[in-house]
Amino acid sequence: MTHDFKTVDSSRVSISQLMQPSHSNFGGKIHGGYILSLMDQIAFACASKHSEAYCVTASVDTVDFLNPIEIGELVTMKASVNYVGRTSMVVGIRVEAENIQTGAIKHCNSSYFTMVAKDDYGNSVTVPGLILNDKTEVKRFLKAIKRKSTKINRQKEFNSNSFSLDNYIENLKDYNIKIDLPKN
Repeated sequence: MTHDFKTVDSSRVSISQLMQPSHSNFGGKIHGGYILSLMDQIAFACASKHSEAYCVTASVDTVDFLNPIEIGELVTMKASVNYVGRTSMVVGIRVEAENIQTGAIKHCNSSYFTMVAKDDYGNSVTVPGLILNDKTEVKRFLKAIKRKSTKINRQKEFNSNSFSLDNYIENLKDYNIKIDLPKN
């Protein structure tokens, strides 16, 4: 690693690919798994560019499929490092599809990949800090902190030894479920 801090712009990555029939699902739309695979690749490229190291995917958070992608559309993915920890980075990815005949562009997917930098022996390595140059970059960093905090709090709440269903049963009455627990 040669830099203590890097700008968000220095590791931005963009890729475009024409969607072909071989990428489609049984419904004739582009398969979500194929899009996730491309997203994982761009997350790797973005994180590796920032960290100057090999990176692995630690988690994928908030995958929102907003609009279907059609065969023949040009898909463009844009990735940037939104957050850095000591050895990890959150890469934000935006997926857009363009009808190349009409020029119409639609936002199809957004996601956040947590990537961890590794050395040649599989040990986690420290990543450069992040220089935030505008309000959007600061907002994205803050949103990443909030997602991380929410995830930690959720894990603590539901994985603690003091967890009790009794504290939640009343909140479930408006859901389309029937609770039929065995009698102890």
